[in-house]
Amino acid sequence: MAEDKTKGAILDCAREIKDSIDKRKKPTLKFPKRSLSNVAYDTDEGYFKLKRGKITRTLTYNTVKTFAQTLRMMALSKEAIDTDEEVTKREAYYVSKNWGDARFDQQPESDTVIEDIEALFAVNREQLGFIPEEKGGEVAGALSVVDRDRVTGRKLEIDCTKFGSGAYSVPISVEELEFKTKADFVLAIETAGMFQRLNNHSFWQTANCILVSMGGVPTRACRRFIRRLSEENGIPVYAFVDGDPYGYGNIYRTLKVGSGNAAHINEFFCVPEASFLGVTPDDVEKYDLPTHPLSQTDVKRAKDLMRNDPFFKHHKPWQRAIKKMLQMGQRVEQQAFAKHSLNFVIDTYLPEKLAATDKFLP
Repeated sequence: MAEDKTKGAILDCAREIKDSIDKRKKPTLKFPKRSLSNVAYDTDEGYFKLKRGKITRTLTYNTVKTFAQTLRMMALSKEAIDTDEEVTKREAYYVSKNWGDARFDQQPESDTVIEDIEALFAVNREQLGFIPEEKGGEVAGALSVVDRDRVTGRKLEIDCTKFGSGAYSVPISVEELEFKTKADFVLAIETAGMFQRLNNHSFWQTANCILVSMGGVPTRACRRFIRRLSEENGIPVYAFVDGDPYGYGNIYRTLKVGSGNAAHINEFFCVPEASFLGVTPDDVEKYDLPTHPLSQTDVKRAKDLMRNDPFFKHHKPWQRAIKKMLQMGQRVEQQAFAKHSLNFVIDTYLPEKLAATDKFLP
């Protein structure tokens, strides 16, 4: 089992540290460098992979606190595995308040240590016994999710067409779920507002699709849900996000190929088969959409995508799209289609785009 492998890796690491101390040597931990500068875009696999860059953490006077925090977090992980408990990241932060001088002052510090341990052992945080606080996303449409009753173990089949004005919420862990669907595609949507409009009008029925609200940068659970859904059922994924550098470089790129910071787990939490439906700079012109000026931060982010991001550097269509956005000096939101009518996106934009999926950005 994955949990046994993780526990074994923690114990092996602890023995190595003890052996170093017994030999009066300074113990060290070598972590993969988690940044965009240490990833390569593997075009065959379709996601960011770590290169060989390492960060060595040696026990010294200056690093003793971080070193101790890392070991205590490993111990908490082992305890969670032994007791079959799940620890939220927020709970892990508060548990540290019992660690004396090794306690964390802010949760981002404890989150970083959890991510370091993930990278060290090449596992995901769920295998370490840690779970996030955030929701996984919302789902509506041509899909039945098969889950289990936690008390009886009995299978539960959840029909995602029967939530009325609501939607099915993706759980924190999706590994045990099963899927039944005859949908033609998954439409991953950035904003909750656009998801709600499409759901209210049963667009999933018209287009025979599955709607997934990402709610901004999709959580790991949301990405894993989409990945499994697409991969196991052989259906494409189309992303519908705002036409701005953040939508392109943070939301879509993270969905499709992952991120530099989490490159050690991208193979599990990205959707290489995804493609970009919109909104594109060409859409702005074709549909005469209202826009907003790019901010200095937008311009900097866009230029950085073209110069330094392995994914955007690889794909020339994306280079052209980002250059055009910079030349226009404008960004556009999903809701801009409301200029023509509230349901223009349902009646005109999406049908026209879906009729030419071969022209989607990669």
